[in-house]
Amino acid sequence: MYLLIKIILFKYGAVDVQVLWRQLQSVLEEPGMIQNRLAFANFTPFVSINRNLDRLSQPNDFMNLFGNIALFIPQGIFVRLSGKGSFLTAFIFSLVWSAALECTQVLLAMGSFDVDDLILNVLGGLIGYAICRIYPQPVVLQKKS
Repeated sequence: MYLLIKIILFKYGAVDVQVLWRQLQSVLEEPGMIQNRLAFANFTPFVSINRNLDRLSQPNDFMNLFGNIALFIPQGIFVRLSGKGSFLTAFIFSLVWSAALECTQVLLAMGSFDVDDLILNVLGGLIGYAICRIYPQPVVLQKKS
């Protein structure tokens, strides 16, 4: 969770709660900042994904496409290893976390909402879940005394 928050909200900078607080204060003083972020939002599925696929040779597009998937693979693994998670749980958990982070970016004017990020994040969570399903936990045999 820490890594998700760090990379999605703080990008590659240091995690600093004061930055979030200052951003929130700025948005409360100037609500138009949210409208500005929404103007750049993508609510049409597969627009960004197709653009990234067309420009995979560009590091930013490659990282956006595969990074959004990779970020959520551990979340799917966690759901599976928790022993209480199903495929549906992995789906819902990934979708809720991704949507919360995407909306937080808009509300704090620290990024823009992209429905394709939701799609890729959920895909990552499901891949993580599937990896654990295909490669189950090793059974540890105990020695008999």
